Amino acid sequence: MRWTIAGCCGFVLISLSVALQISQKPRFYGLRPGVNVPVYCTFSDQTPKIPVKWFKAEHFDANREEIGQNERIRFWKRSMVENALLNIKAITLEDGGVYFCSINGTWGPGTEIQVARPFDLTKAQYRTQMKDGLIVLQGLLLAVCIAAFLFRKQKLVKDNDSLYEEPETDHIYEGLAIETCGEGLYEDLTAYARAEGAEAPWE
Repeated sequence: MRWTIAGCCGFVLISLSVALQISQKPRFYGLRPGVNVPVYCTFSDQTPKIPVKWFKAEHFDANREEIGQNERIRFWKRSMVENALLNIKAITLEDGGVYFCSINGTWGPGTEIQVARPFDLTKAQYRTQMKDGLIVLQGLLLAVCIAAFLFRKQKLVKDNDSLYEEPETDHIYEGLAIETCGEGLYEDLTAYARAEGAEAPWE
């Protein structure tokens, strides 16, 4: 008798979990902080008698952790089902994630809540100015590096040209100095080439 009752109860629970179809409304929220957010867990024609449990995950494939009520998170009865409505009061950035409802191991499809960061116009303008300033500074540094490279290259080319520079004047007779010539020209050297009275060999 006991085994029959246990088998019937198990069959009822299995049929309930199979027949029960869960959906959530809405499926997505994109909000700013400070807004109240309701999430509904809806069911098929059969109304379950088991309270709904709520879970939260960072994203759809992440681990799901059960959440409980606190000052901002409340569960409400809906359609005669306990905890069928999840309400988050004054949502914050930390409340972002995916929320799942579950009944007897049957999961809802999930509702993703994305909380946008508050927009500060002053900070945005400051970041824009800083970015523009960094771009200008990078351009100036690049121009200085290119100018230094070109100047260095030009200096090296000029130094190499100076090593092979031809003399401006030819000093063919440089170093030829005759002490007894006085201040005569090089053309007058023939006058001192032989002694007086000496005759050439062919004479």
